[in-house]
Amino acid sequence: MTGRHVLIADDHPLTLVGLALAARAALPGIAVDSAASIGEAERVIAQRNTGYKLVLLDFVLPDARGFSGFLQLQHVLGNTPIVMVSAHRDRVIIEAAKALGAAGFLSKSLPLDEMSAALRRIAEGETIFPPSDTSSADAQSARDLISTLSGAQLKVMLALADGRMNKQIAGDLDITEATVKAHLTAIFRKLGVNNRAQALLAMQPLLGDAAAPS
Repeated sequence: MTGRHVLIADDHPLTLVGLALAARAALPGIAVDSAASIGEAERVIAQRNTGYKLVLLDFVLPDARGFSGFLQLQHVLGNTPIVMVSAHRDRVIIEAAKALGAAGFLSKSLPLDEMSAALRRIAEGETIFPPSDTSSADAQSARDLISTLSGAQLKVMLALADGRMNKQIAGDLDITEATVKAHLTAIFRKLGVNNRAQALLAMQPLLGDAAAPS
């Protein structure tokens, strides 16, 4: 169910007000729910049984690292379009958002009319991302590789990029260490690598400095 609600997850009150105005202008009659963290967003989603038309997600939230928050909400929401919003236009982040299945990537600095126009188009099924240099063979290769990973494998890969060890990954994802090891084995096979460091190097064009092995 798409519902007649939009969820905005952003911990900056002024930005939240602006995004809510843009959402209401884009989708007249829409109701807006808000959250200041991923945990709060998950609680709001659990209480809302009519589904969401769109979710606007701040890339930087206090309880998220990298794309971990996006992946958590994506898992909970299924096919609901999630639009990343950010104060920055980092090419690596934009390309990763696109590869991970975001419905769009919008700058917080967009004028209200442009923001609302973009949200209207996304609600109608379009994907909207800023122009970026997609000619990089490395970035294209990394996108192709990451698209072969399952949702669970992708979560483990991103946790790996955050520098977490198997025990930490298991605790964060609520799975066993044996399951983490099984996912890593599958990831290495799909990426054509032999170890964690090589996997991080393969993903570095998309995940940036976070994926640089120490």
